[in-house]
Amino acid sequence: MQAMVDASPPKWHLAHTTWFFEDFILMDYKPGYHYYLEDARKLFNSYYETLSKPFPRSKRGLISRPTVREVLNYRRAVDEEIIALLSQSNELDEKFYSLILLGIHHEQQHQELLITDLKYNFSINPLKPSYKKDIENPSEWSFVPPLTWDYFQEGVTTIGTNNQGFSFDNEQPAHKHFLYPFAIANRPVTNGEYLEFIEDNGYETPVNWLSDGWATVTEQKWSAPLYWEYIDGTWYQFTLSGLKPVEKNQPVTHISFYEADAYARWAGYRLPTEQEWEHAFRNEPVEGKFLENLLFNESYESDKTIFGTVWEWTCSPYTRYPQSARPEGALGEYNAKFMSNQMVLRGGSSATPRNHVRLTYRNFFHPDKRWQFSGIRLAKEEQ
Repeated sequence: MQAMVDASPPKWHLAHTTWFFEDFILMDYKPGYHYYLEDARKLFNSYYETLSKPFPRSKRGLISRPTVREVLNYRRAVDEEIIALLSQSNELDEKFYSLILLGIHHEQQHQELLITDLKYNFSINPLKPSYKKDIENPSEWSFVPPLTWDYFQEGVTTIGTNNQGFSFDNEQPAHKHFLYPFAIANRPVTNGEYLEFIEDNGYETPVNWLSDGWATVTEQKWSAPLYWEYIDGTWYQFTLSGLKPVEKNQPVTHISFYEADAYARWAGYRLPTEQEWEHAFRNEPVEGKFLENLLFNESYESDKTIFGTVWEWTCSPYTRYPQSARPEGALGEYNAKFMSNQMVLRGGSSATPRNHVRLTYRNFFHPDKRWQFSGIRLAKEEQ
C-alpha cells in the first residue's frame, strides 16, 4: 500500500535495504555473484542514476511481484552472503567495512520510514486502524516543564565531525563557525501552545507566513497539523493507536517547516539555525524516546528535552559544509545531490533508532513535508 509519493510500501523498504547490501557490497566483493532476484536494480534502486534508471517513486505500490514472502527470502539470502563475507576478515579492506557500516545506518533510516510511512498509509483509512494498541500512557502527559531559555554568548564554535566513529558525508568535516548571541528553548512547543496559534487565526493570517508557506497553506487548505481533525467541537489526532483527542501537554508534531516558522513568528521568536542547535546541545547526552521504546507517544521526560521525541526544524537550508568532499561514484548521490530547496532538522524522534542519532546528525526535508515526526523548538536573538 502506498497512499502518497513520499510514503513507500513496507515491502519496498525491505527489498530496497537488502538491494543496497547486494549491489554495493556483494556485486563488488563476491566474485561471480548474480542478483538473487532478477532485475533487482529496476525494482529497488531508489535514486542512484549512475547505476540504472530508478523505477518511479510514485509507483512503488504497484510492484506486485516479487511477493512479500519472496522479499523476505531475498533478505535472508543476502544476509547469509554478507555474513559469509564477514567470516573472511583477513581478505577484506577498509572500504568493505565502511560499506557495511553505511548499509546498517541506511537500513536504520528505513526502519524509521517504515513507521512514518505506515502511519500515513493507515491514516487515510476511514476506520482509523490501530498499529499498536498499548502505547497510550496519559500519566506521562501531565508533566510539561516551564518554557525556559539557555543563553549563549557570541563566538567561534566548531560544527560537524571528522568521522570519529560513523557519520554521513554531509556531517563532515568539522569546521569553524561564528555565532552571534542567542538563546534557545529548553523543550519543543506543546500541542496546547500550538492550539493558541490556531485559535488566533494563525492559519488565516498571511503576515505569519513566508510567501511560499502562505501559497502552500492556501493551496492545500491547511488549518492544523497533519493528522488533526476537528470533530463536534473537539480536536482529535490520528496516532499509531488510532484516533485520539489531542493531548495539550504533548509536543506538537507532524509540522512542516512553513508551520514551524509561522508559529515562531507569531509567538515573537524564531527557529534556531542548525549551528546554534548543535552548539547549544554539544555537552548533552543523547537520551530520550527513540524507536526502541516502541511508544510513539511524544512526551517530556525532564526539564530539558533534546534528543528523540520529535525532529526539530531549523531555519538552515541544507547545503554542503566548507571543504566537504563528495564521495566518488554512486555513493556521491546518497546525500549531496539533495542539497537544494530543503531544510535541516536536528535531534531525532520517537521513531528514530537510538544509536542512529548523534549531535552532528543532519536530517533534511522539503519545507512542506509533514509526515515525519517533526516539531518546533524556539530560539531568539540576544544583545
